Amino acid sequence: MPRTIAVNTWVWTSPLTDETLEPLAHTAARMGYDALELPLENPGDWDPVRARAVLDGLGMGAVLVGAMGQGRSLVARAGDVPATQEYLRACLDAAAILRSPVVAGPFYAPTGAPWRMDAGERTAVVAELRENLAPLADEAAAAGLILAVEPLNRYETSVLNTVAQSLDALEPLLGAGVGLALDTYHLNIEEKRPADAIRAAGSAIAHVQVCGSDRGAVGDDHTDWPGILAALDDAGYRGVLGLESFTGENATIAVAASVWRPLAASQDELAARSIAHLRALGA
Repeated sequence: MPRTIAVNTWVWTSPLTDETLEPLAHTAARMGYDALELPLENPGDWDPVRARAVLDGLGMGAVLVGAMGQGRSLVARAGDVPATQEYLRACLDAAAILRSPVVAGPFYAPTGAPWRMDAGERTAVVAELRENLAPLADEAAAAGLILAVEPLNRYETSVLNTVAQSLDALEPLLGAGVGLALDTYHLNIEEKRPADAIRAAGSAIAHVQVCGSDRGAVGDDHTDWPGILAALDDAGYRGVLGLESFTGENATIAVAASVWRPLAASQDELAARSIAHLRALGA
């Protein structure tokens, strides 16, 4: 059975708005995408009820993606924990309206704000993360949702970089309410063998994001895509594959994602080539 393949609207724009969502949904549907990944950079940027109506009209699903900008963190050293918890509650509310099974993102700290930690501080940070994520995990589970926590590469965070770190840090919470969001871009940087890391994550995988090893199109890169798909099968993951790449036209997102040059001839081509390659592999 073919997988559900989604595309993140960050491929084209940031922040997403009601005005940009509908035309992008139509573009994605024409390309053959089954769903949209919808980033909620700030509550109120777009209306989840309206978005759900647009997607229903196209027969598309939705995945809610959180955005961890400056000051958003579940660790006090890196941001405002109560405000971040309220932001994630808004994400859960939007996901419920959208019928998104997950809210995915690196919820522990702001993206692009790493700091050096010794073993003692890391132990304390993990304990604080667990404590501050726990009530949100309960709320997600009660709503039938999963907070899919994403490890990032070392240049974007110092908290969770690998699958092994993430499994260790989140182990008491994994299951109902909490899982992992794996991104092939970060796996390519941090894991010695990405396919083995996927297998190790196993049933904890709640969402998967894909892109080329250079953040460009799937298939225009050195990634062993048949091996990645086989590992996902071995892990028992049959959920959404979400293409996540970024436009360099928006200054904020270009800096956050380090997009300093075009990743394809056009953003439409990046998206179209990615789904064509995945489908050709039987995804």
